[in-house]
Amino acid sequence: MLYFVLKYLHVIGAAVLLGTGAGIAFFMLLAHRTGNAATIAAVARIVVIADFLFTATAVFAQPVTGVALAWHAGYSLSEGWLVLSMLLYILTGVFWLPVVWIQMEMRRLAERAALENANLPERYNRLFRVWFVFGFPAFAAVLAIFWLMITRPAIGWLG
Repeated sequence: MLYFVLKYLHVIGAAVLLGTGAGIAFFMLLAHRTGNAATIAAVARIVVIADFLFTATAVFAQPVTGVALAWHAGYSLSEGWLVLSMLLYILTGVFWLPVVWIQMEMRRLAERAALENANLPERYNRLFRVWFVFGFPAFAAVLAIFWLMITRPAIGWLG
């Protein structure tokens, strides 16, 4: 029974990471495309809350449930597919942590522009481009982790 509880929590956490990440990207992109500072500020406020509430919670829960699940199922943490999954998880974090700060800064810049009834500053546009580009490797890494968790391929060169 413990195995299925751990697996359930791990799958829910993975779904939250993938779903929240995709949802945040979708809504931020659509808000950005309006060019309207007030719209961007409103969406960014919600996105930042969602990132802290859902994504951050899942980010901390995934390694805990993953290690417990592997241990309970009898897998060694040095198995190739687990090592690669953990490396990809770290890679995702390398891109996600700056994105959280970028979203907060984009929100601040959009709020200021909306209050001053001004155009979005060039700094907002630069930050948006970095935010957009950082999403690709992070999202690809999460998709790869899903594949590794489902297939558990033999990767001899890693473990």
